[in-house]
Amino acid sequence: MAEAYIVEAVRTPVARRRGGLAAAHPADLGAHVLKALVQRSGIDPAAVEDVVFGCLDAVGPQAGDIARTSWLAAGLPEEVPGVTVDRQCGSSQQALHFAAQAVLSGTQDLVVAGGTQNMSQIPIAFASRRAAEPLGLTDGPYAGSEGWRARYGDQPVDQFHGAELIAAKWGISRREMEEFALRSHQRAIRAADEGRFARESVAYGEVTADEGPRRDTSLEKMAALAPVVEGGTLTAAVSSQVSDAAAALLLASEQAVRDHGLTPRARVHHLSVRGEDPIRMLSAPIPATAHALKKTGMTMDDIDLVEINEAFAPVVLAWLRETGADPEKVNVNGGAIALGHPLGATGARLMTTLLHELERTGGRYGLQTMCEGGGQANVTIIERL
Repeated sequence: MAEAYIVEAVRTPVARRRGGLAAAHPADLGAHVLKALVQRSGIDPAAVEDVVFGCLDAVGPQAGDIARTSWLAAGLPEEVPGVTVDRQCGSSQQALHFAAQAVLSGTQDLVVAGGTQNMSQIPIAFASRRAAEPLGLTDGPYAGSEGWRARYGDQPVDQFHGAELIAAKWGISRREMEEFALRSHQRAIRAADEGRFARESVAYGEVTADEGPRRDTSLEKMAALAPVVEGGTLTAAVSSQVSDAAAALLLASEQAVRDHGLTPRARVHHLSVRGEDPIRMLSAPIPATAHALKKTGMTMDDIDLVEINEAFAPVVLAWLRETGADPEKVNVNGGAIALGHPLGATGARLMTTLLHELERTGGRYGLQTMCEGGGQANVTIIERL
């Protein structure tokens, strides 16, 4: 049976909105990690057969197939193509899936996966609305569809609404969410102080560390914040941070490992993606994880570490309740509430962190999942070698 190996994984620091990476062109962010990936792995870049990147809101500086633009901006060989993927917040996790599937199919041997996003320049969904307005298209992706309306009526399709629905369905209190958010910051700060991110992160100019974790936050400060939606329980404190970053991984076949003298660091054990209610939107990691475990014959006890994107605190808290996972194995270095969520780059960032943390701790299996627009979720399970 063919295997797909992760050989290298690297990311930029994750910067806050209007922070140290705000002025960086998103293609230059992508180019930065691509150059680092080539340098660290020692591969001949001309041997790469495709570059698969995730990116949302592909307009302006993020338009025009930014995977290809990033590769060329890095000064790498023109004969290597690139393709850009949009599976909403899971875009670069899906990029990893496509890269691994190409290797597993035997059609390609050496593929780069990753993602880049500059939310300081292009806020979520803002760019697509602005691009549509001159054409008189102001209704968004759902309104106006007769088929959609017949199925889902006029229910709001909004991530904040979805998170509130999850909190209500699973009986998750605001205090519980705030305690979870505080732990995310505390874990991220501990990881930074212990140098856990040093091997996986490559500085971009003067930005040498993640900017999101707040050392001065507290439950008291969180409790003083107004809800995002009037009458709701969600606040900015229990939501992922708007961020800028890029990340990339190198996937190789057994043949490529032999031909290029590479050292595999992990084996891709499982890839899948599932969907559920697009109105609740953010709870799909629950059935997606159940599906992945059933397909592999594994249980959560077999998983040593988990990275689940902290889009909002109730997403992870509901997932923990349903899966019975040990919270001490989940997002051990903090998550997007503390470290940020640079949309199209987040999936690759999570996998980069998961790989390095498995190596640091000596764990064997790691599972990554994240909620995505449209009520979807990818699951990736890797085995450290």
